[in-house]
Amino acid sequence: MKTQVAKKEEVTREWYLVDAENLVLGRVATRIADVLRGKNKPVFTPSVDTGDFVIVVNADKIALTGNKISDKMYYSHSGYPGGIKSINAGKLQEKKPGEIIRIAVKGMLPKNKLARHMLNKLKIYSGPAHPHKAQQPKALGL
Repeated sequence: MKTQVAKKEEVTREWYLVDAENLVLGRVATRIADVLRGKNKPVFTPSVDTGDFVIVVNADKIALTGNKISDKMYYSHSGYPGGIKSINAGKLQEKKPGEIIRIAVKGMLPKNKLARHMLNKLKIYSGPAHPHKAQQPKALGL
């Protein structure tokens, strides 16, 4: 048998819809990362972007287990001395509801140039409406 290697031009991309209301963050993020990478397809190749598009709605209603809503901290650094900033998950969810999901999925993608292309296929919306109805997204089973 010969090994099949996927080519970027031959990959067919699907659109999937995830309703994140009352779903646990980590479980949703792992499933989204697998679909963005293309691990759900038989033509998966690690060095080629074979993944699909994912639309996440109701990102503001995602669930965090335990005391993570108050204890989990997100850090950013400006690059200058003393330039570290921190915010807990509850305040970040109020300020930018989709950012918690984006950070979780980004951490589960490979750390290379291909990850940026994969992350660009993730569309996150805080409410139930999204502008991608023309792509006819399928529901992603979680």
